[in-house]
Amino acid sequence: QVQLVESGGGLVQAGGSLRLSCAASGRTFSSYAMGWFRQAPGKEREFVAAISWSGGNTYYADSVKGRFTISRDNAKNTVYLQMNSLKPEDTAVYYCAAGFGHSALGVPRTKEGYDYWGQGTQVTVSS
Repeated sequence: QVQLVESGGGLVQAGGSLRLSCAASGRTFSSYAMGWFRQAPGKEREFVAAISWSGGNTYYADSVKGRFTISRDNAKNTVYLQMNSLKPEDTAVYYCAAGFGHSALGVPRTKEGYDYWGQGTQVTVSS
């Protein structure tokens, strides 16, 4: 079993920045790919970014490419999402997820590629 706890959400003005953190406990953190998803009210949960368990590969949704950066610190069992140049359309609940059984450069981009989920953290961007 893996437990994931997100933090770092909040209210920010458009153009501002936030850094989300996701602390993991349970199975060896360095053995699973990590991803961030988000869900706005009335919308489906959508992929944001992923990082392979090796840390050697990352992938981003087109909507956040160039503005968001995913990273991981295996010594701290934590994955981060640095969000810059935030827009009102980035407003959502952000979830981190852990996926097992992927290759060293695997970056799953769908919900089905993940086995464990955090409870989410709210990000609100005001215009």
